[in-house]
Amino acid sequence: MAEVLFYHLTESSLEEALPGLLERSVQRGWRVVVQTGTEERRDALDAHLWTFRDDSFLAHASDNEAFPEEQPVLLTTSPDNPNGARIRFLVDGAEPPEIGTYERAVFMFDGHDGGQLETARAHWKSMKAGGHAVTYWQQTTDRRWERKA
Repeated sequence: MAEVLFYHLTESSLEEALPGLLERSVQRGWRVVVQTGTEERRDALDAHLWTFRDDSFLAHASDNEAFPEEQPVLLTTSPDNPNGARIRFLVDGAEPPEIGTYERAVFMFDGHDGGQLETARAHWKSMKAGGHAVTYWQQTTDRRWERKA
């Protein structure tokens, strides 16, 4: 069973919160796949990850580029896992594939978007029913993550 984390964004945007979590995952030696709900969102995140901070370089690619299997971070709209990722991030209400093969799955959702909140609740119920170890994290006013459940 996978460890499943739900990250409730209340103080920052996905673009602000995701890069740091990806960097920490790569520092742990994990390959990562980020699944978005749309190709437009995938492409926007791809562009953002090249420029999110002047002093950082986060090697990544999207699944429409050559050699996806070699990428430490792969952005996709697909349920596939061509880079053999151990952790899967699901953003913008992306529909999760079977996550039992991952060490960790991370659902990130915008707390100001009613549709994303509803989708996250449905995914929470599904992951709990599937027997996964599920935790819920919410941002504090200083943008730190606090475990709530």
